[in-house]
Amino acid sequence: MFTGIITDVGKVVHREDRGDTLFRIETAYTADSIDLGASICCNGACMTVIAREQISTDKATFDLEASAESLSKTTMGTWTVGTLINLERSLSLGDELGGHLVSGHVDAVADVVRREAEGDSWRLTIRPPRDLMPFFAPKGSVALNGVSLTINEVDETTFGINMIPHTQVVTAFSALGNLAISEASPAPINLEIDQLARYVHRQLQFLPQTQGS
Repeated sequence: MFTGIITDVGKVVHREDRGDTLFRIETAYTADSIDLGASICCNGACMTVIAREQISTDKATFDLEASAESLSKTTMGTWTVGTLINLERSLSLGDELGGHLVSGHVDAVADVVRREAEGDSWRLTIRPPRDLMPFFAPKGSVALNGVSLTINEVDETTFGINMIPHTQVVTAFSALGNLAISEASPAPINLEIDQLARYVHRQLQFLPQTQGS
């Protein structure tokens, strides 16, 4: 489990397409603080560390393998050398839950279709797959590329979030500032719906239907 609070921005330094796809991520985490087999949330996807190495006094790398399923269901298929990655290590009992509970199981790839300045903040309009729209509500939580964010408004096909300057700077969302985003040229992001919304929606499917009098 994770909290949606990013603790480092890593960078893809190697990609090797073989049976599965191997990615090597450079990070400020020290190699001795990363256990083999540990789970690290990478742009919202929970991945398993299969190797790690300290490459300098302030940088290490870790390796992960992504299956064809992971590549097709997340944005990982588009990762190339130089891609910035939001990183969060798994939650331990007693840690502060600063965001909301995030499983690292990506539900879908959504599109950022609009970015507007609102003071120093960004207002982002997100278009998820249509069948996921019932899971979003104003003031609810959502994880976008692993970042815990609050939903501002919801309409029939999109929802909006506000991103403060701090979040822009300390996450890989900083790269959005370099993109010309529009409906015709959206930016894909990994999306995970809030677990509470998931279970409420599931329970409602089993409620008896109210009969008319």
